Amino acid sequence: MWLRRTALAAAVVPLALLVFRDAPVRFLAPERASAKPAAPAAPRPAIVGRAQWHADESLVKEHASYTGEVNAVFVHHTGHRNDYDCADVPRMLRAMEEDHVRSEGWDDIGYNFVVDRCGTVYEGRGGGIGRSVRGAHTTGFNEHSVGIAAIGDFAPGVPVPKALIEGIAKVAAWKLRPGIDPRGTVRMVSSNDDSLFHRGQVVHLHVVSGHRDTFETNCPGDALYAQLPAIREEMARLRTPRR
Repeated sequence: MWLRRTALAAAVVPLALLVFRDAPVRFLAPERASAKPAAPAAPRPAIVGRAQWHADESLVKEHASYTGEVNAVFVHHTGHRNDYDCADVPRMLRAMEEDHVRSEGWDDIGYNFVVDRCGTVYEGRGGGIGRSVRGAHTTGFNEHSVGIAAIGDFAPGVPVPKALIEGIAKVAAWKLRPGIDPRGTVRMVSSNDDSLFHRGQVVHLHVVSGHRDTFETNCPGDALYAQLPAIREEMARLRTPRR
């Protein structure tokens, strides 16, 4: 999430509040950056682009860098109050973008996509909605992954709107590489010692994981984390071939 990290003493289930510290990565090899992606396994949902929410492109420090196909989805929360008006989300995103760039020192907003409680999906980090943009969302695991943030603070007992679950599932089902079961696991390699795993360590994660699965944080909040199985099931449904 985009608030400041708060250290906690828990060793097994980490509970800090802020995210990802990967150093920015610039351009990848041209053949990877320009490779034509396979046809998606689910339809593309409606997405509010950066121009529509009036992202401040003058804040962006570097052009986007690109990674390979998306093998994993990391779900986050932003830490906002849960009673926001969905009409205010564009303004909230602009504030988040400024915080990520000016306060955190990143090139752009960290998340690839952001979903509000009304189920609206927003483009986060720039570089092309249909491309595999490398985000700054999950320390050590930004390669071959997509970061999707839910606007809100999903503490224990907080209701998670059905529209929010469906919105996350729609964009995740579309971005995830064809042939991967969202209910399964994926082999990944940590690229940063600041994650829960040493750099170079091979780990097996849920294809759809919470930020807390790889970093010392409570993100995406207990209530939303408990909904990850529902998100996986909805993704699988969306990716089932129609007859």
